[in-house]
Amino acid sequence: MTKDSLGVWSVTLGPVKPDIYPYHFVADGTSVADPRNSAIFPNEGFQSSLVEITGSSPLVHTLQNVPHGTVSWRYYNSPELGTRPVVVYTPPGYEKDNKTKFPVLYLLHGSSDTEETWTKVGRANIILDNLIAQGKAKPMIIVMPYGRAFPAISKSSGSLRNWDNLQEFKKDFLNNLIPFIERNYRVNPDRNNRAIAGFSGGGGETLYLGLNHPELAAWICGFAPGMLKEEFERNNAVAFADPAETNKRLKLFWIGVGKEDFLYGVVQEYMDVLKQKDIKHETFISDGGHTWMNCKLYLTTIAQKLFKPQ
Repeated sequence: MTKDSLGVWSVTLGPVKPDIYPYHFVADGTSVADPRNSAIFPNEGFQSSLVEITGSSPLVHTLQNVPHGTVSWRYYNSPELGTRPVVVYTPPGYEKDNKTKFPVLYLLHGSSDTEETWTKVGRANIILDNLIAQGKAKPMIIVMPYGRAFPAISKSSGSLRNWDNLQEFKKDFLNNLIPFIERNYRVNPDRNNRAIAGFSGGGGETLYLGLNHPELAAWICGFAPGMLKEEFERNNAVAFADPAETNKRLKLFWIGVGKEDFLYGVVQEYMDVLKQKDIKHETFISDGGHTWMNCKLYLTTIAQKLFKPQ
């Protein structure tokens, strides 16, 4: 940026591909969000603001003139972790239709993100509004919890796929979160009507939970899932022990990653192991890196597959 004679700093960029972009200012060596922009990137590791670059035609995450669902900020209690936040999307018409039960997607964020990142950056609610209006996705409830088992696990403990965090988060997810959702929302409470998906560290949580708990969900999707090669056998123990049974119980096992993603190599190695063990899965290799641009693409892709005959 350059400063003009009036003391105003500015920069001109472009042309820029339409999308939602994070940005921040570096003032005297310190990164800060834009103090005049209320659109903040919810994240515990950095401070950034968001700017949406619109194009000549609306994108799937662009707010459009269609029926909209409801985004609710809720809290539930964990005996071990205390009060826990969760963001819940209910599809258009949910409040007026008091009889229909809906399938539910549990959608997990990346390691330093929060329960708000999937709506404020990933635009999960807008994407589903648009896809449902177009008849491309089935109406569903989306549950977006906070993925770190704080305060039992320190916020400085690294990826959400940290083993200790996985153990604590698993207890909360199975014993507290799912029962809370099934008490308070009209969901079909069986594995064929449950899906779980997640990005990065939350993708690691997704695979660990979904592949090791056959009763949990029939639809498992990893978006550039966080993993280490030496953890493959441990973190996939149940699925790897009986590949035929794993294939039988899963309606969709889907993995997406970008060619420039720093996790591309290890995810490719993981997919090679899945092939060796003859575990059925779908892969989606996109351009780009470890970004929320790709998250929106991956969610758009799998939302059109979930809860439909495979």
